[in-house]
Amino acid sequence: MTEVSDQEFINKLLEVVYKLSTIVKTQSPRFKKKWEDYLNPINDKPHIVRQIPLDKEKFINDIDYRINVLKNVEQATVDGFYLVKTLLQTIYGSYFDSELFKQDFSEDDQLILKYLIAKEILGNLIQYNKLDHESVPLKYNIMARNYTLIKLKGQTNKDILDNMKKLNIKDELLTDVTNIMKEMEAEGIINIEKKENDYLYTLKKELIISNEGKNYYSKVLQPLVDFPTLFFRSFFNIRELNVTLNQDVPFRDLLQKILIKSATQGFSPTNYVFKNLITYYEKIKEGTI
Repeated sequence: MTEVSDQEFINKLLEVVYKLSTIVKTQSPRFKKKWEDYLNPINDKPHIVRQIPLDKEKFINDIDYRINVLKNVEQATVDGFYLVKTLLQTIYGSYFDSELFKQDFSEDDQLILKYLIAKEILGNLIQYNKLDHESVPLKYNIMARNYTLIKLKGQTNKDILDNMKKLNIKDELLTDVTNIMKEMEAEGIINIEKKENDYLYTLKKELIISNEGKNYYSKVLQPLVDFPTLFFRSFFNIRELNVTLNQDVPFRDLLQKILIKSATQGFSPTNYVFKNLITYYEKIKEGTI
């Protein structure tokens, strides 16, 4: 891998910040509009990712300005996390109990959508799911994480417990898995079969809504449900910063240690990188490292 100089790294950092600024500039208004079009009666204060104003020349030449921009980016990464959390809290905490939901979808579709939306968001955002266990009831989280395996070959209690523990869910939250799965059985979602000293869960009803429901869902809810996955995959991807620095870079080893985290996509590594880049440049400015 080619080593980059201090100035080359600052240019590379500018490119990444500009990319993130552009993503927010185009995507935040789109999300806000889709929310206002449908969920505003349920919650008129969605969490929107803040804009990232950027003067490229000042970013390169003015360390104070660079630090302030990086602070803004770090705060925008937190906004991205809370955008998803607020969306899930609104849907599972209010929308599913609302007259809006009940009048727009049939009872059969209402049942499926509670599972389907969890699968579409939490099933795609494993890193996010490791950080948020409260916004979606455990029953739907279990299906989001295990749906494919239940569908393909069935899962036992042990399989499900092992899978859910990978999400850092506390053991005490998982003590009632058998009863939760019985709730799913009563809803007609799964079949339960006794297997030696365990239960085997297989899929009875696929997470597919009616054609009428699907047509309406695609207009009002799907753009909001799809948004977190699309946003996370673009905004929380700063692999361009995973570079090798040459010896002229101030405090090279410290900065290199920070940048290694950028090789991994997701909220936590991205937030870590920008939080520590702020500290890095503040210490350079103060001459304390």
